[in-house]
Order: sequence, then C-alpha cells, then structure tokens
Amino acid sequence: MTTAPLASSNAAGEDLVWVPPATFAMGSNEFYPEERPVRNVSVDGLWIDRSPVTNSQFAAFVADTAYVTVAERPLRPEDYPDALPELLFPGGLVFQKADGPVDLHDYSNWWAYVPGASWRTPRGPDSTIEGLDHHPVVQVAAEDAEAYATWRGAALPTEVEWEHAARGGLEGQAFCWGDEPYPGGQQLANTWQGEFPWQDLGLDGYEHTSPVGSFPPNGYGLFDMAGNVWEWTNDWWQQSPTATVGGCCAPNGPRTPTQVDSFDPNAPLEQFGRKVIKGGSHLCAPNYCLRFRPAARQPESVETSTCHIGFRCVRRDLPPPG
Repeated sequence: MTTAPLASSNAAGEDLVWVPPATFAMGSNEFYPEERPVRNVSVDGLWIDRSPVTNSQFAAFVADTAYVTVAERPLRPEDYPDALPELLFPGGLVFQKADGPVDLHDYSNWWAYVPGASWRTPRGPDSTIEGLDHHPVVQVAAEDAEAYATWRGAALPTEVEWEHAARGGLEGQAFCWGDEPYPGGQQLANTWQGEFPWQDLGLDGYEHTSPVGSFPPNGYGLFDMAGNVWEWTNDWWQQSPTATVGGCCAPNGPRTPTQVDSFDPNAPLEQFGRKVIKGGSHLCAPNYCLRFRPAARQPESVETSTCHIGFRCVRRDLPPPG
C-alpha cells in the first residue's frame, strides 16, 4: 500500500490526504449488532484531514471568532429536568478510573459530569491543555465541530466517508491494519490495555490522549483512525431494531444520551438528537469496548462533550490530485 498524495498547503494550513472513490464492503457481521449487515456502498473521492483536529488548531479558530463551545455555555434547567441542581453548570463528561472491578452495566462507575470541564480544561477546572498543542481537541460537541469546519470552509465526514477512509484500502479487515488487534504484540493505536475501567497497563505509553501521529498511519496515510479519540460524523444515528445501545459512550450526567432501542429524532424520550461517532478511543478495551475498528460505531447526543471525543474535517470542493 502507498500513502496518497497530499493537497497543496492553503491559507487554513490544512494537511489533507486524498482518499480515492471506491465501492467497498461497509460494516461487520463479526462484532456488535449495530454494525450489521455488511453491505456494498459507493463513495466519491475526497480530501480528509491527515489527523484529528488538535488543540492548537481549535485554539486558532476560537481566537479568530471568539467562539464559545457548548461545554462553556450555561445550562437551561428545563433541558435537564432530572439533573441535580449542583450539576447545572457548564461542564463536560470526564472519565474516572475505578479502583477495582465494577459492574460494567453501570456507566456511573467510570463517568462523571464535571462542571468546569471544557476544551481548555478537558479533565476539569484543575486541568489544562498546556503542553498538549498537538493532542486532539476534546470536550467538543457536534455543534462545535461543525462550527470549526464551517470556519475552515470544510465539513464533517459522513459515516460512509469516514469508514472508507479508515479502512485505508484494506478490504474486509477488522482493523485499520489487518485482522489482529495487536499483531506481534504491537500497539498500533492509543487504546486501553488491561481490564476496563480499573486496570490500565499503559503498554502503548499513554494514559489519556496522545499527540496526533504517534502511531503508524493507515494505507491512505491517515493517523489515528483507530483509538485516541472518537470522531464526530455528520450522520444522524440509525440502528437495527434488534440492536441495543451501549458501550463506552453512554456516560452518566446532565449531558447524557437517552438510551432507547432505535433512534427517532421526534421521539418523546429523545431530548437531543444523536449522531454517529467512529473510531474508538483511548478508553476502548477488548474486555468491554472493542470498537477501535473501522466498522465500529456509536450514537452520541449532539450536545454531549467528553474527554474522549474529537473530530476531523473533509473537503469535497477541491479537485483530485494531479
């Protein structure tokens, strides 16, 4: 496999990789129900960010526009009628490592809504992004990612575009690099090693996010298409009626997706719509969330921001290379 050519540098400082058009087998019949069935889909060629958007890139956007993210805005009590009053302050969801084995059906064992958490303070008001310029920006809601993309003259990828890019030209393989999660014992992505959510062996060298490009690229030359941070797409969630919602992206707190068996944006239980996120994160572990794969997908409430969700952009308006 060869790395696709890059676009020329432009005013936005974009670092884009060309992903050629293709018809490919999307989804998987081997893992989670929401990934089924495998189906052939066609996708146009497009340019996509080589890496997730970083803290420094997002900071440039905020400096230029004075944009205020969802996690930094006041919460309206009427939007969260069941939330505790002490939690009705701007903030985001932050992972809390457990002290030992816990019930994996209770997300509150490792997720907490933390007032004061934002993209500037991703793990709470006492944290900082100082020294993390090249780490993916997190604590961004879907609206924040869309605002950044619009500022750049770009867009968020569709789920089909994202999965095609993540596969890197490999047909029918489970991971971005092949069928084995750790070939020859190699850590090829920033994921969780050990028993989630209490035993983090740190075999990949990182406890939280890692600088973009810390692990090998896929066949198209794209970094972090597996692990590090989940990534927003532009697609609204749809799910097989036989599937059940769950996994590592259903945390506890005011900004929490309602757990229902299928997505209906007009359903009375659905306070906020949900969009598809892809790619898994540094919190994905084989014993709980084996989702650092191209076919893996999760729903996320559009106003949710967490310490493990970021995004990358696409450009469909630029000509193909050559």
